[in-house]
Amino acid sequence: MKEINVDELKKKLDAKEDVFVLDVREQHEYELSNIGAELIPLDQLSERVDEIEQHKHKEVIVMCRSGGRSARACQVLQGEGFENVTNLAGGINAWAREIDPTLPVY
Repeated sequence: MKEINVDELKKKLDAKEDVFVLDVREQHEYELSNIGAELIPLDQLSERVDEIEQHKHKEVIVMCRSGGRSARACQVLQGEGFENVTNLAGGINAWAREIDPTLPVY
């Protein structure tokens, strides 16, 4: 499985690269701290994958709190035919530590 670190993701976002960022945390976690990614909690991903079908041709970068749930979500997406799926190493906590220290770490 491919991984990307938060610095690499920030560069892609700053350059306005055509990537789709998916957050697979729970709603309450997203409300606490997020970077504007689309939210579909991991336990709903299989039944809601059609909501992101239009992003199948893009690089899909999946994130969670620290990288564990997003790794599982990458496997789900690959099983659904998404070919360019990347896990965000360290998740939102790495983003908060290395990119935006105003975000809470939990």
